[in-house]
Amino acid sequence: MRQDIVTGAKFPDYILPDHTRTPRRLSDLQGDQFMVIMLTRGFFCPKDRQQMLELVRFHPQLTVGYTQVVTITTDDWHTTNNYRQQTSAPWPFLYDEERIVQKDLDIKEYTDTSHDVMIPHTIVLGRSLEVAKVYNGYYYWGRPSVAELHAELRELARRTYSDWDITRPELRKKWQEGDKSDFYPYGKNFISMETLMLQTAGAVDQYAGRAKGH
Repeated sequence: MRQDIVTGAKFPDYILPDHTRTPRRLSDLQGDQFMVIMLTRGFFCPKDRQQMLELVRFHPQLTVGYTQVVTITTDDWHTTNNYRQQTSAPWPFLYDEERIVQKDLDIKEYTDTSHDVMIPHTIVLGRSLEVAKVYNGYYYWGRPSVAELHAELRELARRTYSDWDITRPELRKKWQEGDKSDFYPYGKNFISMETLMLQTAGAVDQYAGRAKGH
């Protein structure tokens, strides 16, 4: 992985076509939420499919935890759709036949002499594409378990949300006085309830749309 992709850095805001052939920008897909990105070898890899199935089972918790998921693969469009459908994954799959991400992040799996793929990585992002954790999944046990993702996202939420502990007397006082500035989604990071519902519903076409200029 490129040396500057570390905790606290901003992950590149790639624009790639999704499984519907619509160009999507990562920051648009993320909205104001957290994000888990899976950089995958592709459909042929049994390790990647197993990890995808675990994420599919975990996805309802990610949804209520305000966390988006995106898979990026070097498969072609048709294979990408097969991959998504056969794992029952409800989130966007971006396909990168030109290996833009692979080359930019310097993650070509040079030990694979049959496929020109990426070394698998799972990346947890805070708001604004801020890197919280990078997992190298070349070996399966390098990938995060659901429990590890839960713990990482818990800590990320603790650092992010001012109202993490609403039992604090000062927060209760603010709310009673009508000051919602420290409460999500009402305060400084305000989004409308309609937008929040679209994000949690995965309605990408309505809240993220087509990447501008593409």
